[in-house]
Amino acid sequence: MLDFDPIDEAARQWGLRWEGVPQMHAVTSLMRVHQLVLARLDAILKPHGLTFPRYEALVLLTFSSAGSLPLGKMGERLQVHPTSITSIIDRLERAGLVERRRHPVDGRAVLAAITEQGRALVEVATADLVSAEFGLGMFDEERLQQLSELLRPVRQAAGDF
Repeated sequence: MLDFDPIDEAARQWGLRWEGVPQMHAVTSLMRVHQLVLARLDAILKPHGLTFPRYEALVLLTFSSAGSLPLGKMGERLQVHPTSITSIIDRLERAGLVERRRHPVDGRAVLAAITEQGRALVEVATADLVSAEFGLGMFDEERLQQLSELLRPVRQAAGDF
C-alpha cells in the first residue's frame, strides 16, 4: 500500500503541464474504481464459474418474459459489441447455462435461452453479490443513490437512454 494517493500525484504532475486537472483526476479515479469493483465482483462470481459480463447476460435472460432473447438484442441491452455477446453466450452455452435456439419467426436470428441450471446459478450468484453489497459496502443507501445520480448525465450524454 502506498503512503500517498497516486491519482493525486498524477493530477499534481498533470497540472504542471496541462489544463483539465479536475477532469483528469475524476476520470482517472472513475477508471480505477471500475477496475477495483469489477475485480471484486469477478472474485465473488469466480467460484460459480462466472465473470460479471456472463452474470449480466444470465440476469438479462432471467428478466426476459420468455427466458430468451435474440443475441443482437442482448448486445444492445448490455451495450457490448456483437462479437463480445457471441463470446459470452458461447461460454455460457459450454457451461450448460444457456442454449441457442432458432428464432420461431425470424429464421435468420438466433436466440439465447437460459436453462434451468442457468436460472439456479443466477439465484445463488445473486445472493453472493447481494451479501457482498456488490463491493460497495462502504457506502450507505443515500450515498449510493447520489453516486448513481452523479453518473446519470454521463450515461445520458453517451446516448444510453
